Amino acid sequence: MITSSIFLGTIKPFFTQPFHLMDYGLWTMDYGLCSIFPTFTSSILHDNILHLMEPSLSEQRLTFLRQSIGKVITNSPSNFMNWLAPVLIKAEHGILVCQYTIRKEMTNPYQILHGGVTAGIIDDLIGATVFTMGLNERYTTVNNYIDYFAPASEGDEVIAETSIVKRGRTILNLQCEIFLPSKKRLIAKGYSNMLNIG
Repeated sequence: MITSSIFLGTIKPFFTQPFHLMDYGLWTMDYGLCSIFPTFTSSILHDNILHLMEPSLSEQRLTFLRQSIGKVITNSPSNFMNWLAPVLIKAEHGILVCQYTIRKEMTNPYQILHGGVTAGIIDDLIGATVFTMGLNERYTTVNNYIDYFAPASEGDEVIAETSIVKRGRTILNLQCEIFLPSKKRLIAKGYSNMLNIG
């Protein structure tokens, strides 16, 4: 019992997710089975500790993205994102925040941000957000729902922020809010369902 208490007190705080094999290893120690199966239990614990120390796919992708914080994104696999030229502000698991400067070619005949470009920002940033989740499967947009609340003009800087609403096995639902900080306004909010296509 002393061994398991020490183990739980010193190592467990480093674990951020439930780990079933680890739980089994702890269970065997709690019930004295560690002395019966010492090699089996310690190899399970050792393998799982090493696994937890390796960066996950999500962490690897976030590390890559974070190298661009504060810079204009110009080398994205998304040519549309490169055209939008966002500045990455924040990258977390399931969250991206980017700043966009509204250029003349992004405006409509009234010289305000075109609704299609707004929709494109939302769709593109939500797609990039799925990348941060470290999923091996490919996802594609099956629908976008966007509310437009206020305009933005050429030269304005807008901030887009994404988040996960619901994660299912085949569909991910994410949202993106676009703000105009200079006027303290939410200018648009969109939701998107992303379908797992393998």
